[in-house]
Amino acid sequence: MFFHIVLERNMQLHPRFFGQNLRENLVSKLVKDVEGTISGRHGFVVAVTGIESIGKGHIRDGTSFVTFPVKYQCVVFRPFKGEILEAVVTSVMQHGFFAEAGPLTIFVSNRRLPDDMEYQAGDMPHYTAPDGSVKIQKDCEVRLKIFGIRVDATEISCVGCMDENFLGIINDPGAVA
Repeated sequence: MFFHIVLERNMQLHPRFFGQNLRENLVSKLVKDVEGTISGRHGFVVAVTGIESIGKGHIRDGTSFVTFPVKYQCVVFRPFKGEILEAVVTSVMQHGFFAEAGPLTIFVSNRRLPDDMEYQAGDMPHYTAPDGSVKIQKDCEVRLKIFGIRVDATEISCVGCMDENFLGIINDPGAVA
């Protein structure tokens, strides 16, 4: 799920970046430092959308750097248990498959696939239904449900399932139209 939240960060800036463009330099450094990072508490920082305030700078003892407290608005992506996501399959193996939904990697075990799906090894490993109508392979889009999440300070890991109603393959690039 996506959220628009306000966060704070202390930004250090070298004096060579002071001058008329001080604010722009702080904002560009903030964007570079926080976009694409992971916070265990808030999730993946997708984009900085605005600056609420920039406080007064404080000179750090022993260095020439100045620390500015910056309060900013951003969009974060944080998955929740029970959430339904659409993802792209990145690899298929005998024990299940990995899929990505944006920056999130999700593992789906073969035990949490529909009972009739069977693993087929070969050049392009995949799971297929007995009649061949459904094929889960690399680069296909699937709808899955998250049933387990592990959150660390710098990583979010998820496990998902596709053995419930309305879950499964959405788009198969290997299918003939």
